[in-house]
Amino acid sequence: MMRYFLAPMVLLAAASAAQAQDWLQWRGPTGDNHAAEGATAPTEWSEEAGLAWKTPVPGHGHSSPTIVGDRIYLITADADAQTQSLLIYGKESGELLREVLTHEGGLPAQIHPSNSHATSTVASDGERVFALFYNDDAAVVTAYDLRGEKLWQERVGGFDPKAYQFGFGSSPRLVDGTLVVASEYDGPDSGIYGLDPKTGKRLWTAARSENLSWSSPSVTPVGGKSQLLMSGAKRLVSYEPVSGKVLWSLEDESTEATCGTMVWDEKLGLAFASGGFPDAFTLAVKLDGDHEVVWRNKIRNYEQSLLVVDGYVYATADRGIAFCWRGSDGKEMWRERLGGKFSASPLLVGKTIYATNESGTTHVYEANPERCVRVAQNQLGDSAFATTTPSAGRLYHRYAKTEGGKRQEYLAAIGD
Repeated sequence: MMRYFLAPMVLLAAASAAQAQDWLQWRGPTGDNHAAEGATAPTEWSEEAGLAWKTPVPGHGHSSPTIVGDRIYLITADADAQTQSLLIYGKESGELLREVLTHEGGLPAQIHPSNSHATSTVASDGERVFALFYNDDAAVVTAYDLRGEKLWQERVGGFDPKAYQFGFGSSPRLVDGTLVVASEYDGPDSGIYGLDPKTGKRLWTAARSENLSWSSPSVTPVGGKSQLLMSGAKRLVSYEPVSGKVLWSLEDESTEATCGTMVWDEKLGLAFASGGFPDAFTLAVKLDGDHEVVWRNKIRNYEQSLLVVDGYVYATADRGIAFCWRGSDGKEMWRERLGGKFSASPLLVGKTIYATNESGTTHVYEANPERCVRVAQNQLGDSAFATTTPSAGRLYHRYAKTEGGKRQEYLAAIGD
């Protein structure tokens, strides 16, 4: 009798364990770039050692690996061929299972040289995947099933910046059964949009200032409910995910343009934002009450997001310096020069931080507020903009290497 009772319990535990290894969207299952509790990952690797596999990635893109079951999803683009596509890889083998053409033509004539035409990270609800591209002067979402069969495509809103033609940067987010897309630019369709994941039907629109910015919404728990936090356009704003209603807003506390996703510490009751252009800032704001800004400094973390661990804020600043601040009051605990410029965001696995710079160097150090304890320094290729994804004891890493004047991207599985 006991074995019949245990069988479904074992299956349930196995399913939960498998789900915990999925990385369904930008910044992972908990939205804070923390690997699942109990997760492990390698700390040392190179081109010659420590890789389970590496495989070429066609085209060019900055989207980070999204993991659903035994598959990895990326987007990519080929500016010469004028195409944007969804890529599906086997997680265990690295085999390119399918390349699905999403758009042919419609790529913007100009973007920032450090950006790509495929920068947004794919989101998934476990049944579908959602690819967001800047195409034909609009933010366009295409939904696929897990095999790559197209389900629907929606022109979310116009995106046709005039002052700065730097391209697109934010990633779609799934929260409380809604697919949320931020598309901010100096035009009339600047806003945040809530879509039905099953149909693509627009559920709500929250207008944003006509101001170019690239942050993705942060899904932040406050009092048992989710809030969408956004910085940029000189404001800090919280939205209700199911309706797009503004819950609270602080004027003149952000800068005009930010790229990083806001982070939070629920025990401290604080959220943290950083940017940007034209002013550099990092700050903490109360999640309740009068939403007062508790502390602020002038450290510039523009493209990369912050990382919060046990009440401390860790940053890889634009000038190649790692910082640790006490979350409650902003006291600087330590700073350490890492070198290089950062676009990828720091990742936490266990008590270890992984931070990759644009030159392809991954710095590994402890999440230790007392001092910076370096663990390792690893090199893959000579270029990296995507944030590394953890799953089942491995790290999945998108990078590029230039040989003979030709740039080639790769996807690597780091670990046994």
